[in-house]
Amino acid sequence: MNPMKYKRSIGMILVLCLLLVASRSLSAAAEEKKPVYDVITVSAAITPPIAEYILQRIDEASKTGADGLIIRLDTPGGLDLAMRDIAKGILNATVPVIVYVSPAGARAASAGVIITIVAHVAAMAPGTNIGAAHPVAIGIGGGEMDKTMMAKVENDAVAYVVGIAKKRNRNEEWVEKAVRESKSITAEEALRFKVIDFVADDMNHLLKQFDGKKILLPAGERVLQTKGALLNEKKMGTRVEILAALSDPNIAYILFLLGLAGLYFEFAHPGAILPGIVGGISLILAFFAMQTLPVNYAGVLLILFAVALFIAEIKVISHGVLTIGGIVSLVMGSLLLFDSPDPALRVSLKVMIPALIVISLFFAGVMSLVLKAQMRKRQSGREGMIGAEGEAVTDVHETGKVFVHGEYWNAWSDRAVQKGKKIRVVAVAALKLKIEEF
Repeated sequence: MNPMKYKRSIGMILVLCLLLVASRSLSAAAEEKKPVYDVITVSAAITPPIAEYILQRIDEASKTGADGLIIRLDTPGGLDLAMRDIAKGILNATVPVIVYVSPAGARAASAGVIITIVAHVAAMAPGTNIGAAHPVAIGIGGGEMDKTMMAKVENDAVAYVVGIAKKRNRNEEWVEKAVRESKSITAEEALRFKVIDFVADDMNHLLKQFDGKKILLPAGERVLQTKGALLNEKKMGTRVEILAALSDPNIAYILFLLGLAGLYFEFAHPGAILPGIVGGISLILAFFAMQTLPVNYAGVLLILFAVALFIAEIKVISHGVLTIGGIVSLVMGSLLLFDSPDPALRVSLKVMIPALIVISLFFAGVMSLVLKAQMRKRQSGREGMIGAEGEAVTDVHETGKVFVHGEYWNAWSDRAVQKGKKIRVVAVAALKLKIEEF
């Protein structure tokens, strides 16, 4: 065989082998390169910690090269400022943000409406609803706004939500009704009215539906790819989870009461230390939570006044008047503490009523013990001797001796008392007892 032909054949075989290996590597790489979507779950009222959580995950998805972020949403609403932070973050996101209201029974109410319509892709599961986006009327100190201010807030909210709907090509007329008239609709109606893009039974169904959908990002148009997509569940960090829990009005209310109870015990029993420490920590956490909630400071002052009355009951003999006043002040303060028409921003009656009953019964019990202590007959000193019973050791008239409280006393009586008779002390003069027979 010709050596040159032999070498050429070997070279061609090697080239073919290299090409085969390269093609397989490229094919494998192409197969391994699948779309990745981060997934988070928001099932709470929209508060600053929740807004921080969503914005962090949008930023993380952008930095890690994820193909998008899917937000599973179920919210009763929340604070306007927190909602606007989220909307701003989605509008300026460099990755697609998909909001999916799920599971069945979930809702996107109030602030949840804006978060849903601002998404690049909006979807809902069957059995969910969206709407009731009328703005929360909170004024200075948590009070109700006057009509003029409420009209301004409402018009601002309408302009804001209509502008977002127009940008996302969604039903502007319906979103205005959701704000002005608190309209609410089902998932199927939302799809029919072009408020959302899809109704999806589950996550896989959702991915199939928006595959190939074109969206507009700040950098330009993008076509979404979901074939073989991988879902990367992102859990809420411990820090944000704690902050979100503290922002629950029910938790804030309980912490506030615990803090005040701790301080009460510390004042009532100086030097106990532990109640003071627990009370101080609880109060600090409660005040942190209150800065993220629509707090009515009249409610705070009424609760503080109630505690002041409870403490005064220890020092002042009021026969329960201070305690009754404290209980009334505590009830009124609790009702006013979070003065908001949005149920997500108020203390649940299921939490408030048991808490008020327990505290009221406790202080009523303390009051009864104080009254019993005040009315109880003294057991020592001059007053403790009055009414004490004993026995005449000698005949007693102008003078004599009696045995009372295990001691021998000099005694006298207006009427003569014979030795051995049962006697009762009616007065004390110096160290001599005035007695009578009984």
